[in-house]
Amino acid sequence: MESDAEELDYNQLVAEQNRKKKKSGGFQSMGLSQPMFRGILAKGYKIPTPIQRKCIPVVMAGHDVVAMARTGSGKTAAFLIPMFERLKSRSAKAGARALILSPTRELALQTHNFLKELGKYVGLKGALILGGDKMEDQFAALHENPDIVIATPGRFLHVIMEMNMKLTSVEYVVFDEADRLFEMGFSEQLHEILHRLPENRQTLLFSATLPKLMADFAKAGLNDPTLIRLDVDSKLSDNLKLAFINCGPEDKIAVLLNLLRSVIAPDELTVVFAATKHHVEYLHMILDRANISSTYLYSSLDHAARKINVTKFQLTSVRVLIVTDLAARGIDIPLLDNVINFNFPSKSKLFVHRVGRVARAGRSGVAYSLVAHEETPYMFDLHLFLGRNIKFVESGSKINDWSGYFGSVPRNVIDEVDEDLRHWHSANVDLCVAMLIQNTCNLARTHLQNRLEGIRIPNLLKFDFFLGYSGNTDTSRAELLQQMRSYRPHSTIFEINATVKKQASSVMRKFRDRNSQTIANHHKKVDEIKERNSNLVSQEPITPVESEIENMGFNYIIQPSKRTNDKPFESKRKKRKVPSPPSAANSEFFVPYKPADHFVEKGLEVDKSTFNTEASNAVLDFTGDELVTLNRNIKQQKWDRKKKKFVNASGKDSNAKKIRTESGAWIPASYKSELYQKWQKKSKVQEREQDDDSEDEKQPKQQRDFGKMKFKKNKSSEKFGKPGKSGKFGPRRELKSKEEIMKQRQRKTRIQSHQRKRHDEKSRRKSHKK
Repeated sequence: MESDAEELDYNQLVAEQNRKKKKSGGFQSMGLSQPMFRGILAKGYKIPTPIQRKCIPVVMAGHDVVAMARTGSGKTAAFLIPMFERLKSRSAKAGARALILSPTRELALQTHNFLKELGKYVGLKGALILGGDKMEDQFAALHENPDIVIATPGRFLHVIMEMNMKLTSVEYVVFDEADRLFEMGFSEQLHEILHRLPENRQTLLFSATLPKLMADFAKAGLNDPTLIRLDVDSKLSDNLKLAFINCGPEDKIAVLLNLLRSVIAPDELTVVFAATKHHVEYLHMILDRANISSTYLYSSLDHAARKINVTKFQLTSVRVLIVTDLAARGIDIPLLDNVINFNFPSKSKLFVHRVGRVARAGRSGVAYSLVAHEETPYMFDLHLFLGRNIKFVESGSKINDWSGYFGSVPRNVIDEVDEDLRHWHSANVDLCVAMLIQNTCNLARTHLQNRLEGIRIPNLLKFDFFLGYSGNTDTSRAELLQQMRSYRPHSTIFEINATVKKQASSVMRKFRDRNSQTIANHHKKVDEIKERNSNLVSQEPITPVESEIENMGFNYIIQPSKRTNDKPFESKRKKRKVPSPPSAANSEFFVPYKPADHFVEKGLEVDKSTFNTEASNAVLDFTGDELVTLNRNIKQQKWDRKKKKFVNASGKDSNAKKIRTESGAWIPASYKSELYQKWQKKSKVQEREQDDDSEDEKQPKQQRDFGKMKFKKNKSSEKFGKPGKSGKFGPRRELKSKEEIMKQRQRKTRIQSHQRKRHDEKSRRKSHKK
């Protein structure tokens, strides 16, 4: 204990000496060691990001941290730099000292590569434990005593269950993308891993979106944590431009091609997000036909093909990458210039993750979102989540800065591409089949009809960047085509070119007169809905209240410092206060029916609702009133068509084999399949370790008795195997070593040469005698 305290005091003294004395906002003022600071400079970092500036000193002080910041803010370096400072260098102690858990293998690979680059002067060794790789290689990697383990929860739990490995040596635990870990169903694995970790560990949770539900869960495994919740209000970068483009589902391909051909520069990198892998394949075929080089990525793609396609985009061999959300999570994509949402995301935090890949490290970027009429509720939810007003590009207005506006596309831009699309589909059968498949997978129309009733979009003006790049800018022609497209006749077919004598015309006139009041009420209702929507759009943006964040239960909360003057160049004249109109919210006794950050937390919440849980909660099940009827439900079984066997009525397999873990939880028996024991026998790891130990023990004696053993030959030990338990030697060795084979060949060569020499001498003697 005294040595540990002395070492701690020494480390603190070194950190104080390394810390820059004068006030500074760089890495020099953090008291980092020389190898770590050298690695930071080699990586090209000069100034820490806000999350790094707030987080690194707190973590280096030994506190548990729950950190939230937007994508691209430098969260990975924020937990790697304190980890290197804590572990310092390689240790002879067996077992890993740091554990980093990631939701996907791509994110884990990205973290591992970043770890090697940032810590190349520190000398720590890392190991990757990922699903899809050979478990034998992972057993061997853990036997090499790594300092840091980067893993996915499912495979890591499988490995430690197979090896019956203790995690008592772990000092530093990181949950990267914590919300995604629980959304993907890793809660059981995480609970079991947490139970195996020591209590004196330091635990960190990092994520771009961290809701209150997640923070409540974190408090169970953390010790007096500090909440660092930065950039909650500004979830998107200030250098990011947003463009919401209104178009029909059938026109999205034409708008996408026009964006890639005309609006986006050829040397810019672009990522296109699609809903399913069928959309990805269809878009890839379309772009190939349009002579636009692209590559694609989805979750079920082969690992080798996925790696090849990502490498193509990273090396800028292609400029367009088409991906799904599941495949793009955690991929190391270079600095992007543009993001195109071909299918608008259904969750607001998913939109933040998508567009957070651009406008990083002080660069500017653009996010184009193609919004069909069925997807407009998602756009409204997004603006409520961001706390922003919806700005419409309405007719009669000229907008120079189109960032954040919702506009439409000129019709002539779509018509120019539609002809090419029709020609490509008629000439290629595979393209038609792909189009039919992606149309059947378009699920946006099926579950949004109930939300579209009160949403009416005004007459939108065209975006300036489309008007600048399109060949024909005849606005009168475009307006005429739009009027023809949206024309709805007020009279029915029976009233067109009808005379009084026709019976159908007279019937329709009587029907219209009888229902005139109903029609008027309908138009009045539509006008009221339009007025209500306009009032909804013009309301003040919603921002979280500090008291709501304080109610999360953290003792220490670090938030971004507020500026004293947001507009320093404006004059400080006192403005005359204008009395606000009376409203219900300004009343003294007004009680709001929802918290101020309701929409923010709703967008951040972890999606844990499934059909089975909701259906089971809705079932009315009567319990029995005696022991026989109470046990009847437990034994009741039903036939599962997918599993082709009887299971419990609750849907769980009664015959599924389970094993109990150290924490008392039941997990599938497949986690314990004796793969580790088979690998040990095959690789003879224990024998090699015993031989190494015995050689280490005998080393001083061999050095001492070297003179005696120099000329001593133990032929029995060479010819026979090692002695067994009884002391007798084993069977004779029949396999010869390379030296023995070479020695035997040389001896045979000498004998043959000697015999040849004797034969020549005998033949010479005979010739002399004759």
